[in-house]
Amino acid sequence: TLFRSRQEPATMSTSQKHRDFVAEPMGEKGVGTLAGIGDTLGKRLEDKGFDKAYVVLGQFLVLKKDEELFREWLKDTCGANVKQARDCHGCLKEWCDAFL
Repeated sequence: TLFRSRQEPATMSTSQKHRDFVAEPMGEKGVGTLAGIGDTLGKRLEDKGFDKAYVVLGQFLVLKKDEELFREWLKDTCGANVKQARDCHGCLKEWCDAFL
């Protein structure tokens, strides 16, 4: 049985960072604005040329929005763990659903 507070929806909960990101066009937002990407992973991504959220979005689209491929790529590229990769994928997927 799942326990949750009255305010929490029955669907998968998202972070404030996720909700903020998907609420508007990404423009020139930095990679660290993506859900699941903190300072450490953001720096690793920047060091590999993925300095903006839209550059990571490009990779997400090249991988045809495939969750497994994207999560594996993120793990290999910056060392993201399963939760971080899942959060980032969910953030980009929801953004695409809203804006593409």
